[in-house]
Amino acid sequence: MCGIVGYIGTRDVAPLLLEGLQRLEYRGYDSAGIAIQNSGRGGGLKTVKNAGRVRDLEAKVPARFSGTSGIAHTRWATHGAPNDANAHPHLDAAGRIAVVHNGIIDNSADLRAKLAADGIELASETDTEVLAHLIARARGEKLEDKVREALRYIEGTYGIAVLHADFPDRIVAARNGSPVVLGIGEKEMFVASDVAALISHTRQVITLDDGEMATIKADDYRTYTTDGSRTSAAPTTVEWEAESYDMGGHDTYMHKEIAEQTEAVDRVLRGRIDDRFATVRLGGLNLDARAARGVRRVKILGCGSAYHAGLIGAQMIEELARIPADAEPASEFRYRNAVVDPDTLYIATSQSGETYDTLAAVQELKRKGAMVLGVVNVVGSAIARETDGGIYVHAGPEVCVVSTKCFTNTAVAFALLALHLGRIRDLSVADGKRVIEGLRRLPGQIAEILREEDRIAKLAAEFAEARSMMFVGRVRGFPVAKEASLKLKEVSYIHAEAYPASELKHGPLALIEPAVPTVAIVPNDELLDKNRATLEEIKARSGRILAVAHEEQPKADSTIVVPRNEPELDPVLMGIPLQLLAYHTALALGRDIDKPRNLAKSVTVE
Repeated sequence: MCGIVGYIGTRDVAPLLLEGLQRLEYRGYDSAGIAIQNSGRGGGLKTVKNAGRVRDLEAKVPARFSGTSGIAHTRWATHGAPNDANAHPHLDAAGRIAVVHNGIIDNSADLRAKLAADGIELASETDTEVLAHLIARARGEKLEDKVREALRYIEGTYGIAVLHADFPDRIVAARNGSPVVLGIGEKEMFVASDVAALISHTRQVITLDDGEMATIKADDYRTYTTDGSRTSAAPTTVEWEAESYDMGGHDTYMHKEIAEQTEAVDRVLRGRIDDRFATVRLGGLNLDARAARGVRRVKILGCGSAYHAGLIGAQMIEELARIPADAEPASEFRYRNAVVDPDTLYIATSQSGETYDTLAAVQELKRKGAMVLGVVNVVGSAIARETDGGIYVHAGPEVCVVSTKCFTNTAVAFALLALHLGRIRDLSVADGKRVIEGLRRLPGQIAEILREEDRIAKLAAEFAEARSMMFVGRVRGFPVAKEASLKLKEVSYIHAEAYPASELKHGPLALIEPAVPTVAIVPNDELLDKNRATLEEIKARSGRILAVAHEEQPKADSTIVVPRNEPELDPVLMGIPLQLLAYHTALALGRDIDKPRNLAKSVTVE
């Protein structure tokens, strides 16, 4: 959950590394640091690091901090408080080796104890520092051999880049569970934890697999396994331009990404609708009609917003394909020794495609012979490579820590999958056409909702002083309530709870009072009367109500009216205004919207 960037070439390295860190700061932002090969007399390494944001590090870097190779890091703390000593890069005792690391070394306590017993004085509380000392103590004439030997002692996850003063012509990288990407340039090479750090300089990248290492030099690279066997990784071209990672005139990435949803949803639909057969084409699914008809159950796995999109997807699959389906947090699934059924289709969903708990669940399922598909945003990510097939959601780069456009596109991708499965099974042509027309209406209806931003901002100001909020919805509305509750918590720090509306009377109703507003999801569907009864219950306890509905709700204090689509697709639209509500509530409270406290974008650790 940290950001790594490295460079070797002919250009002055410090500005390149600082620029890369700025683009990676969404992956961690409690401390940062930089180490470069000293181009001056005597060689060696120079380092600067400090607690705080990348801008604080930039202010601290001396004017004469020159070199043509180096590594840098922005941190999301796991071991040790965010302070100068715990910031990366970490050095060995002689200051000849620098290491940056993303992941967690599970046996670091034992390794620290052994190093201390051997007289090594550790300068930080981190797990990463042990790796620098292990490399320094390793035998071998080459840096690659030293890193390989040190990694034999490591248990846990890592994405690392290593700089050594005695080998100034190279940087060595390695991956196990945390992403590492190489960038291939003209007489220069890059390494990073995310293509965002590289995209301004090259679109030719190589993504390392778990158990793979790489050596980059200014004019060459090679990849190999941790046991030394050569691998033949070939570069691929990143589809996004550098401008995709810029704010584009918006004040925050979150606002930009909410505003991009009209175009993003159009992208996930583009080229996939098959009007002739009232279905969709999903070329990368690798699931033929015979295999699809053999599916007896669908299990969707994800974390956070991806899990909530999976809840929407499970309902769509049940409604359109009539296959029993459910969604579960990937972290719970992988630890509860679940029964893996050969007739169950498993689907892993993740924005980054690198979410550790989800990836680990995929690997366990594959080990047990399950059929696993991926629904991910990042092409070539670990989950995309590990699964049997799947759907790219084509949301584009999502930089803000809280997910908005990717959540929406993932829900739409599940609608495509549900329609595909339904038309293979028992969904009629008429219903297929109905859903397709609903899908086509989505981009325009999203644009219609976004035009109501000013009114939603005024409503948000009314809720900014709430100490807690309740979100409720029935059936299709409940996943929307869960996601809206998460958004508010993540970005505004207001406590929020989400419940099925029918569960209010079974306990949570005790919390209702004027100081605890309720946001109610009230689609105009077969459950409208039931939902209106819930509003009556809340008003009887003097609770304030904001309804998200297809028409004004008389029992609500305020209603955000959203356009009506097909019932199966209504949840996609009803979540959009609640993203804006969370955004403007956080804005009213002066929160750091793109970088909420304690959070990072890509959760690549447990």
